[in-house]
Amino acid sequence: MSEAPDVLTEVRPPTSMPKEEVAELTDSIVAALKTVYDPEIPADIYELGLIYNVDIDDERNVAIEMTLTAPGCPVAGEMPGWVENAVGAVPGIKNVKVTIVFDPPWDQSRMSDEARVALDMW
Repeated sequence: MSEAPDVLTEVRPPTSMPKEEVAELTDSIVAALKTVYDPEIPADIYELGLIYNVDIDDERNVAIEMTLTAPGCPVAGEMPGWVENAVGAVPGIKNVKVTIVFDPPWDQSRMSDEARVALDMW
């Protein structure tokens, strides 16, 4: 199966973090994002392609840009808190800030094959 569309994970240069630590944090953040689901959709937000950007700074603060499947999503007010809580539980992460963006608009092409199977969208 294919991966979810590439999520930009950046460490602001210059960084004192070893590459191995960045890789480990990135894997842990992705795993945390995969625990967050839209209650109306049986696929996690990462596989749905709702995560647009993850930025980790030198102090291990994380800034996430994400979108929703639709601007009128009933959990729009709650979803950022769910993401902050999930990623904030990753060991080594200090703070998490989630920003909802709608540009570019989400569409089904951002979903991974795993999400397409879960949603029977072939």
